[in-house]
Amino acid sequence: MAHPNAGNTGARTLNFNVGVLGHVDSGKTSLARALSSTASTAAFDKNPQSKERGITLDLGFSAFTVPLPEHLREACGERYDHLQFTLVDCPGHASLIRTIIGGAQIIDLMLLVVDIVKGMQTQTAECLLIGQLTCSHMVIILNKTDLLPDDKKQSAIDKMTKRMHKTLENTRFKGCPVIAVAAKPGGPEAPDTEEAQGIIELMQLLKAQAFLPHRDPSGCLLMAVDHCFSIRGQGTVITGTILQGALHVNDTLEIPALKVHTHIAVILKRIPSAMQGDRVGVCVTQFDPKLLERGLVCTPGSLSTLHAGIITVQKIEYYRGALCSRAKFHITIGHETVMARVSFFSRTSLSSQSEVPSSGSPSAEEATPDPFSFDWEFHYQEEYLTGKGETEGQEQEQWALLEFERPVTCPPLCLVIGSRLDSDIHSNTCRLAFHGKLLEGFEDKNYTETSLPRLKISKDKHKEGAVERVTDDYTVIGRNLFKKETNLQLFVGLKVTLSSGETGVIEGGFGQSGKIKIRVPEGLKEETKQLLSSSSKKKGKGGAKNEPSKEDDAKADSQPIAIHLNFKRYVYDPQKKMVQS
Repeated sequence: MAHPNAGNTGARTLNFNVGVLGHVDSGKTSLARALSSTASTAAFDKNPQSKERGITLDLGFSAFTVPLPEHLREACGERYDHLQFTLVDCPGHASLIRTIIGGAQIIDLMLLVVDIVKGMQTQTAECLLIGQLTCSHMVIILNKTDLLPDDKKQSAIDKMTKRMHKTLENTRFKGCPVIAVAAKPGGPEAPDTEEAQGIIELMQLLKAQAFLPHRDPSGCLLMAVDHCFSIRGQGTVITGTILQGALHVNDTLEIPALKVHTHIAVILKRIPSAMQGDRVGVCVTQFDPKLLERGLVCTPGSLSTLHAGIITVQKIEYYRGALCSRAKFHITIGHETVMARVSFFSRTSLSSQSEVPSSGSPSAEEATPDPFSFDWEFHYQEEYLTGKGETEGQEQEQWALLEFERPVTCPPLCLVIGSRLDSDIHSNTCRLAFHGKLLEGFEDKNYTETSLPRLKISKDKHKEGAVERVTDDYTVIGRNLFKKETNLQLFVGLKVTLSSGETGVIEGGFGQSGKIKIRVPEGLKEETKQLLSSSSKKKGKGGAKNEPSKEDDAKADSQPIAIHLNFKRYVYDPQKKMVQS
């Protein structure tokens, strides 16, 4: 059985993960096939549905190995003597964007494949956005040059290269290399006798672009599994890429989604261990391969299964819709995509200012501000706010609470992408809505009772009524502030302001119709008393039994003294208390 790590047995091989992304039918799988000399168990779309539709349905892996380039030999010293390019062929079909995001998180360099005849398409742009969030190096491949007429080929390549550089001008990939190839001349159905064009040059370019990725064997193991199958006589094999930490023969693995443990009996290629960035296959004991197709395995107890989480949030500028609180989005987190209800919030300006060190103090330079704290005061937002905040034109920092429809298993501080995958896949619109980083996770199923009350997110409330009459120099009766059925005891002690300038305190209800008694500690102004007494005299000139006429009632309603009640209520406070600053 061939495996990406199987070449050059005994050689020390540096693994370098290259993601092949692009629009459907741009020729990604043909390109990977042309580049590869080794096919892994997952390579080239074993999925029958994929063969039938002629598109990549899952992450295909394949690889080729070259002697370590000179510039890497200096960086690596004696540690490696070969460089292995593991090609991750991500699907380009629009409805499978969740699989692309899962693949992009394990990629060192991205190949963005563009059909030179069609140029940038909607999903090409989405792949570019995912690349910006997950990867720092990219090469653009202009594929299918065989479809261009010979006499116009070079000018078409030059024109598209120029257009690509212009597209990338304001991205992190500005100035990245662009190369033209024909990975499968004549198209996917053409016989294999036609030789691919530009592949040798592409391999040279990849060798030149390769760098020594940061690899850290410390910490807990986290491995992204892409395939699981059985081999007669050997048992169950799990293949995937190590995202963090390292694994060794005889290690115990946890499959957190299934809450089961298994042991590593042997690492394919007969090596004693593998570390972050390596693509490996391991034989495990007593595990049914049908239970796991893709997902995460880890050091036992190192991953959390969350019912909700708090993330930093930033809108993706190409997303055209509003980001509204209480709306549902597809959330890709770890290696899962799940629906979640999203609520946006930001810090209140008072709490933002109170904890910023002065620029002259040493702590202003040394202190790294916390990304989030339950001690802070937050303000609930009906939607994500676009535009600049108060601080010197900077983007306002915003967060979101995600409430998952089903529990998700993910590592701390992982990338989160929110999208609308139910949008029309054929429409020319970006479906990626926002991205962020997981800061806090809630593992308790009853998080709304146990954890959310710690989250001090408030909504500003305003009620307005009118002064009906004066009972003495220090007391007025107010109406239209509350409904008849309102529990007025909740509001006793809250301050109100009159439009005439006085400040009062709600003492309690008056009668049964929702009216209230307001105490004005400083006393009413003379002009206020005169205004209110003349208003009540007018009301007394009505019909029988001093009933005010409809005309007088209307006048009384439009009388100038209004009552204003401002307070805030914490969204997750189980007591629903009202607070005034």
